[in-house]
Amino acid sequence: MADELNGKRVAILAADGVERVELEQPRQALQDAGATTELLSLHEGEIQARNNDLDAAGTFPVDALVESASVDDYDALLLPGGTVNPDQLRVDPAAVGFVRDFMATGKPVASICHGPWTLIEAGVAANRTLTSYPSIRTDLRNAGANVVDEEVARDGNLVTSRSPDDLPAFNSAIVELLSQAGKRT
Repeated sequence: MADELNGKRVAILAADGVERVELEQPRQALQDAGATTELLSLHEGEIQARNNDLDAAGTFPVDALVESASVDDYDALLLPGGTVNPDQLRVDPAAVGFVRDFMATGKPVASICHGPWTLIEAGVAANRTLTSYPSIRTDLRNAGANVVDEEVARDGNLVTSRSPDDLPAFNSAIVELLSQAGKRT
């Protein structure tokens, strides 16, 4: 249904080095379902996207800075991957704080590929069932997460996925989770 997410606002937190398809395809799925998306980042202007972490893949305009964003303004949070993107986010106090505060609300959070690195840094991965790109699974285990190798892992308000190959299932899971979440008041 094209309007199942009407009235929902989704924050997409990303920085330079974001994997293009991991931002673009979930964003499109959310918008196709009626949600409004807003790209939050560490700096104004545009962020540089990548394909397979190596090749330049264009830019995305930044809508707002994470340091001035409020979790109260959003119904869900999307954390795309790529290795450089979450590596930058996890060392930024405003980004880490935003993720920690967002998880504390119980509102939907979705993360793919290396995106869970930011969940680890925010201290919210422990005792959660998560999946991710294979190279960060040890990091997740060390943070106390129960790691599974599935195209989508759902644990309460949190949905995670492994890689761009899993985007169709990830996108469906995000829309489903957000459509089940309560309306913002």
